[in-house]
Amino acid sequence: MATIDDLPVQVFNAAAAADAGFGVRELRRLCESGAIDRIGRGLYRRADLPPANLDLIEIAARRPDATLCLTSALAHHGLIDAIPARIDVALPRRARFPRTQAPVAWHHFDPESFTLGRTELPIDGTDGTIGLYSPERSIVDAYRLRGLEGYEIAPEALKNWLRKSGSHPASLMAIAQQLPRASGPLRQALELLS
Repeated sequence: MATIDDLPVQVFNAAAAADAGFGVRELRRLCESGAIDRIGRGLYRRADLPPANLDLIEIAARRPDATLCLTSALAHHGLIDAIPARIDVALPRRARFPRTQAPVAWHHFDPESFTLGRTELPIDGTDGTIGLYSPERSIVDAYRLRGLEGYEIAPEALKNWLRKSGSHPASLMAIAQQLPRASGPLRQALELLS
């Protein structure tokens, strides 16, 4: 008979559990006993692991190319004071948005510029990562999508970014020139602030 030690160490789905010798009833029993946590539909994690952001784990498990963007990325970088009610996640255009239990606002970004300013963020308590746009890319996206995200977020982020030492407006403009509808509004904002 399979034991809990036979389960994968990190996140696993029902198929991986079945490969380890656990059926649906055993998974339900392990959830009820608190030995494993149900992260989302068909997605589980051992309960004896360090605490982790289960929403980010679910998003990364459903879409490995998922990238934190817009308000979520700006908040992560400490450029805005707002605490987002949802997690803004970008996928390449034409990618299917998965269903998640996590509160996610999915966005499609152009596949040609999708990796521009994209880095990997380790998810605490796991060995997994999720994509994260750089502060510069996030500010540029906030300006180019200001009609969607709100007009007050981009200037706040830009002011906070400029206050940080080592901030160079040229790096912002370099990214803005590679994205549609971004360089004009950003250039005007930089002129007003200087």
